[in-house]
Amino acid sequence: MELRHLRYFIAVAEAASFTAAAKSLNISQPPLSQQIKDLEEEVGTRLFERSSRHVELTEAGVSFLEQARMIFGQVEHATHQARAIGSGQVGMLNIGTTGSVLLGQLSTLIARFRDRWPGVFVRIHEMDPQAQELALLSHRTDLSFVRKPRYNAELVAKVAWQEKVGVALPAHHPLARHETVELGALRQESFVFLRLADSRFARYLHDCCVAAGFVPNITNEVVESYSLTSLVSAGLGVALVPECIRNLSRPGVVYRALADPAPEADVYVLSRPNHGPVVASFLEETAAMFG
Repeated sequence: MELRHLRYFIAVAEAASFTAAAKSLNISQPPLSQQIKDLEEEVGTRLFERSSRHVELTEAGVSFLEQARMIFGQVEHATHQARAIGSGQVGMLNIGTTGSVLLGQLSTLIARFRDRWPGVFVRIHEMDPQAQELALLSHRTDLSFVRKPRYNAELVAKVAWQEKVGVALPAHHPLARHETVELGALRQESFVFLRLADSRFARYLHDCCVAAGFVPNITNEVVESYSLTSLVSAGLGVALVPECIRNLSRPGVVYRALADPAPEADVYVLSRPNHGPVVASFLEETAAMFG
């Protein structure tokens, strides 16, 4: 049994006429009659009572018509769903990221994407960059947003948007009076840093300090960027932070830009090269938002 048999059957049942049904299907009547006969043989019972004047459904035919319409409805729904998924309009998108990236532009990007593609369910997985890479390679996530990603030939990395690094200072700090702060002016400070052993971004900031002429005196290390400001608020040091950390209001902490050339805190988007249409749609939205 093929879908065309059901389509022919429904047409005859609704028209109550082989002649009218054949005309609507744009085929001649004899082949249509033969197709219905073949269908009845396969079903194992008559579906129509035929006379010279009209065609009428049997009791079995009435039941079969109801089921045939349901099947066609399911096929139409499945076709629509497949096309929507194929075009990136419907599906699931798993995004790996860190907490500090979520504080910045990523939340705005996701909101914009969902406005355009409401049929895509977005799930966020907050994890460290190393875990993000593994999740992406094992297909547990579809995209990752990180700073200073490690090179991996199996992944595609592109700058999603640019950020600069600033400094978080205790509100009473003398440097808080300035609009911008020279990195070298922090040489005598105690620093709160992301854990150097775990963070490529932290190691990059450490190297920036060395390039500015000093080795930072790191007195405390944390796992997440937003934890840095808690320790700054407690007076345990200053912290080099992405500019998005400004969005995290913390009593007793002020944020100041670093004088150019300030270290970069650019956010990269990582994907697999053979990504699907939903990922393609999100990457297109990212490019449209940030250029």
